[in-house]
Amino acid sequence: MQSWVTTGDQARLLDKQNTALTFGTSANSFPTIEVDTSQVLQTIDGFGYTLTSGSAAVMNLLPATDKAQLLDEIFGHGDSSISVSFLRISIGASDLSDRVYSYDDMPAGQTDVNLEHFSINPDQAHVIPLLKEILVINPNIKILATPWSAPVWMKDTNSTVGGNLKPEYYDAYARYFVRYIQAMESEGITVYAITPQNEPLHPGNNPSMHMTAAEQATFIKNHLGPAFAGANIDTRIIIYDHNCDRPDYPLEVLNDACARPFIHGSAFHLYAGDISALTTVHNSFPDKHVYFTEQYTASDGHFDGDLRWHVKNVIIGSMRNWSRTAFEWNLANDPKFEPHTPGGCTTCKGALTIGNGIVRNVAYFIIAHASKFVPAGSVRIASNITGSFHNVAFKTPAGKKVLIVLNDGSTQASFNVRSGGKWVASSLPAGAVATLVW
Repeated sequence: MQSWVTTGDQARLLDKQNTALTFGTSANSFPTIEVDTSQVLQTIDGFGYTLTSGSAAVMNLLPATDKAQLLDEIFGHGDSSISVSFLRISIGASDLSDRVYSYDDMPAGQTDVNLEHFSINPDQAHVIPLLKEILVINPNIKILATPWSAPVWMKDTNSTVGGNLKPEYYDAYARYFVRYIQAMESEGITVYAITPQNEPLHPGNNPSMHMTAAEQATFIKNHLGPAFAGANIDTRIIIYDHNCDRPDYPLEVLNDACARPFIHGSAFHLYAGDISALTTVHNSFPDKHVYFTEQYTASDGHFDGDLRWHVKNVIIGSMRNWSRTAFEWNLANDPKFEPHTPGGCTTCKGALTIGNGIVRNVAYFIIAHASKFVPAGSVRIASNITGSFHNVAFKTPAGKKVLIVLNDGSTQASFNVRSGGKWVASSLPAGAVATLVW
């Protein structure tokens, strides 16, 4: 068994331990994590970040050689890479863009129902070129695309902040998604899945848009789903994309018998509620997948506390509650936590800080402990939580077993990992995380 460790004091950062651990049958009194390869649970689609247009902009400022090395480190499959396998991007601007835009902005008072002015040109400066570079490194990376707002002329407030999609523009907005997916495909970029709206119950961001569960169900069943079918688009529709405190929202959408056939699954964040909400939705509709799609680390956070909480909830918690993905929020920003829109998040800290050099922040290591070792196509297998040792186990397509373990206790402690009738002992400092591979 090989192990990689990150400690809260940053003395070890995804540090491969020099001594391999050996399985045996010598008894001890340590708590034991049982890994049962015979119990196969969900398939894993991947781990990653959101590539906002702001993160793409700061990454594109790097000298070509430095950027190429960084992209290989994040998306490649070498010994020094963390092998990110899934990216979330925004459809139009997110609040971590340098300005607010959609792909069909019109002068005040004008509309464009036929989408004659539709263009993805705003993303030709940074996002699209960077995605093309990433696809050269990992052609199989999956992409989830999410809008923060419809074009202003489609909304009842004529504002980029808040407001609802006008019913008379549901059809135009469905065609907007179709045009986007087709335009990206023409650039060689396949959009694996979309969500109809980022954080539909948070209309105070810039940009943002409010969308009730009833509105989302109506939009999907009468417009978006049929538009995808009519255009032969197999991009998956994933609903909700908001906090775990409102599992009633995706359940209401999924309970609509006409919307449900178009829906692939539900997506969650954890700024409110409990991660067990994913299991609540999974148990009600076990044929529909669940996804964890966003959690940010803050500028005033501390490495040790963020490492512990995010590994426990975002990585281990989401996976133990049937998620097929885990995403941290922004991939990169500058030392001032920019760019962002006016009114956008000023405290969201990227996985990378890019300024005078490259700083790898806590979100980098939170994801790396999973992405480097658990490729797409892996399956979660059963394991028990014992004492302070929160954990989740996987079997990879190559047949390796992977166990991510967090010591959530207040002191260093030892534990066993038992698999196939043999066990191995290890120990972790308080708040440390290890990825064990055998």
